[in-house]
Amino acid sequence: MKQRWCDEELVECWTLTETERQLIDQRSERGRLGFAVLLKFFQLEGRFPSYPKEVPMVAIGYLAESLSIPASVWDEFPFNGRSAERSRARIRDFLGFRVATRDDAKQLQDYLIADAVSDEQEPGRLRAIAFDWCRDQRFEPPASDRIDRLIAAALHVFEAALFEKVSSGLAAECLASLDALLDTEEPGNAAPESDADSGVSAFSRLKADAGRVGLASVEREIEKLALIEKLELPDDLFRDILPKTLERYRLRAATESVWQMRRHPETTRRALLAVFCWRRRQEIIDGLVDLLVQIVHRVSVRAEKTIKTEIVGELEKVEGKASLLFRLAEAALGNPEGMVREVLFPVIGEGTLQSLVKEYHAKGPTFRRQVHTLIRRSYSHHYRRMLPLILTALRFRSNNSAHRPVIEALDWLRGHGEDRRKLILCTEVPIDGVVRPQLQEILVEEGSDGERINRIDYEICALQVLRERLRVKEIWVEGADRYRDPDADLPADFDSKRTEYYRALEQPLAVESFIEQLQEAMRAQLSALGANLPDNPKVCLRPQGKKRILVSPLDPQPEPVQLLRLKTEVGRRWPMTSLLDVLKEADLRIGFTDAFKSLASRETLDHVTLQHRLLLCLYGLGTNTGLKRMVSSNRDVTYPELLYIRRRFIEKSALREAIRRVVNATFAARVGQIWGEGTTACASDGKKFGAWDQNLMTEWHIRYGGRGVLIYWSVERRSACIYSQLKRCSSSEVAGMIEGVLRHCTDMDVQKNYVDSHGQSEVAFAFCYLLGFELMPRLKGITSQKLSRPEAGRAEDYPNLEPILTRPINWALIRKQYDEMIKYATALRLGTAETEAILRRFTRDNLQHPTYQALAELGKAVKTLFLCRYLDSEALRQEINEGLNVVENWNSANGFIFYGKGGEIATNRLDEQEIAVLALHLLQACLVYINTLMLQRILAEPMWLQKMAPEDFRGLSPLIYNHVNPYGLFELDMNTRLPIEARLAA
Repeated sequence: MKQRWCDEELVECWTLTETERQLIDQRSERGRLGFAVLLKFFQLEGRFPSYPKEVPMVAIGYLAESLSIPASVWDEFPFNGRSAERSRARIRDFLGFRVATRDDAKQLQDYLIADAVSDEQEPGRLRAIAFDWCRDQRFEPPASDRIDRLIAAALHVFEAALFEKVSSGLAAECLASLDALLDTEEPGNAAPESDADSGVSAFSRLKADAGRVGLASVEREIEKLALIEKLELPDDLFRDILPKTLERYRLRAATESVWQMRRHPETTRRALLAVFCWRRRQEIIDGLVDLLVQIVHRVSVRAEKTIKTEIVGELEKVEGKASLLFRLAEAALGNPEGMVREVLFPVIGEGTLQSLVKEYHAKGPTFRRQVHTLIRRSYSHHYRRMLPLILTALRFRSNNSAHRPVIEALDWLRGHGEDRRKLILCTEVPIDGVVRPQLQEILVEEGSDGERINRIDYEICALQVLRERLRVKEIWVEGADRYRDPDADLPADFDSKRTEYYRALEQPLAVESFIEQLQEAMRAQLSALGANLPDNPKVCLRPQGKKRILVSPLDPQPEPVQLLRLKTEVGRRWPMTSLLDVLKEADLRIGFTDAFKSLASRETLDHVTLQHRLLLCLYGLGTNTGLKRMVSSNRDVTYPELLYIRRRFIEKSALREAIRRVVNATFAARVGQIWGEGTTACASDGKKFGAWDQNLMTEWHIRYGGRGVLIYWSVERRSACIYSQLKRCSSSEVAGMIEGVLRHCTDMDVQKNYVDSHGQSEVAFAFCYLLGFELMPRLKGITSQKLSRPEAGRAEDYPNLEPILTRPINWALIRKQYDEMIKYATALRLGTAETEAILRRFTRDNLQHPTYQALAELGKAVKTLFLCRYLDSEALRQEINEGLNVVENWNSANGFIFYGKGGEIATNRLDEQEIAVLALHLLQACLVYINTLMLQRILAEPMWLQKMAPEDFRGLSPLIYNHVNPYGLFELDMNTRLPIEARLAA
């Protein structure tokens, strides 16, 4: 059960009715509160709590207050005594439930096999499904361990049936080819759990990532794709299986060596190999497209940079060209018979005229010709070998007839691969839509048989346009995942469930109601800002110029005086606390290591041993010190043992579940008197980490410099990070912000999201509005912002805002595309595709997309609402600034924890990079959790609490580490504990 409940939820879910009170009144204080807690918990969950602390403290306090009983009485309730059992029996009778029988358990297992496990394989979610089914059947669920056994049995039956179905659906030749993937040059020499066979077997080669951007990477990936294509896996083999199920078995196969794969029964081995190859085919195609996009970009950028360095670098920009032209014309007309040197040079000067000519050549056709010449030289001497490989391996498609010329050009190039002509007649190939107009005058030449174009030039143009269209998914690739048909990203059942999806987004079905709400809100906010502006000393509008909005800096807030003393006291009571002990203590209280399940079909390690090794692995990964450093201080484990745990137990979904448990435990442990009521706002920002660059993820960061990756954090107001993402440095921060809000899975209900200027756009404002939360950016370019008008005319309604008013919103475009906008918002909410893949269609490279234009109009309207509030309220500006300071503080702590190997992610494997980032997130979340308990332990003392001023509570953060030691010997003793109280009273 979730631990955070707002007041409205408590009233709705935990309030006792008169009938229920009559059942309670005849008992003692202890019995009344215990009975009430068990009753309301059973009504909500369909079961009784497994242990006392599973009940939220805030709910116990609410029930105790309603019964006029001290909440501390709950601690005296005999949870496992006979009186508690009698209370449970009375509650079952009152609610019409019964105790589960053996037949009920059998029916539950049959239900799980028939209707549940095909859609969900995560044990925690299956438990929730099982509890819901038992509640519908009106009986109390079996014991927790019995439920776990039923779920395990159902999963085993499902897996066996799935493997049999997959194996039986493959031809004999395909089965033989799958077995051949495990053949090595020296069969049988590979030792258990070793990688001696890597690089030898085809299976090991398929597991390798693409490597760094380059022609050699393209050739290797195409070779792997051809190997999978030879298997001839049926197109409909996995049609009825969910992608997340396939991904789980792909991950299981990827973690096993050739020796381990050979040990499986024939059916299991072949099914795992088939799933692995099917998913790897999609990943390899996506990787090939990434390589193509980045190579074409690299060649073009390098050429432009070289030419700009040679020509433009020495160029001085000529200012006031219009005035110079007028003076030239005036001098020439005044003395048309005179000499240039005598008439024109005295007016402007020979040097200025030379600069004008250089600037024209640098920015005009001459510049474009030189850039293209350099691109052609690089492409023809090296990268041209890539084109026939790409065209042979990939099949490009488009749903838009406007991009048909590009598809036709690629088809022509594929069909004429053996054609050795240097020149192509323009009548043979499409020119418009492939060769840019500004390049046609350079590349298209007149011949004796008509207009013609050099073949290499045509190939370059086709690749450049292909890159642009792939990036916005106007052109897609057969068999890809991220670059698949964009229509497949949308919910297929939208038309049949249209009303349901509108209701889920809480948006009106009628577009006129939607528009009227926005227009009314815009009028109200514009009127309020205009009326308050003359009395607002912090904001001033200029009538002219580019920078028309002047906003005074925020006033400094009172300095907290007790925080330094409080941090010192933490250091005095818990001096040099080992960071490893912090991780261990958090697990002993929360049990987050229970989230790590073996990817294999069974587990043989006992819980104590597994927990010990998991903590060592997580610490080595989260600090970037590595597993070998953990072995040096713990002689009871070996490096192969930790490596086994890392490969078989630690994967992304398990890490995210562990993080979720720690964050929720932090929320539940907070005392409202210290931290305030539960917040609904979080801040999002990215931080660049250095990383090895022999992979497709690492990029040069254009703002911070250096090669690395971007970690995008979503952190709530009290330093609890609810979501983290590994992204390319050039990735959209808007997509990261939206994904953090939609996918965090913690108990937090995000209603506001603070970002900096890079995390916002007009499309972002539109989607946030449709998804039901507020985007609140700190705008770097606030001085040049504009306000849109809700309707045409009536500019006189806002005379004080005239300098920053712009055109009215195009509501007709929104009316026309309203359904499509809701469809894309639903796709984001449901996660039918990656957030970035969906948003890729709505960038400036795709300005003509009608839905993009409508989203931009909607974004302008929503942004106007925000700007009016932002300019009108200094408190709002302060709130946004404080929220972003929290995420900046989170970023500053990353280096303290992730210090190993110079803070650089020392791996080229994408999955290992993601695991390192998630382990860092988990370790830092545990630090916040333990610090929260430590601070509350100190502030539970009246002497300390009375000293705290409002500014101290405002600046109080659990993300402190002056008392923590992450270095030294990493000794893990599971029998010692940190001296902190288990739970403080709310």
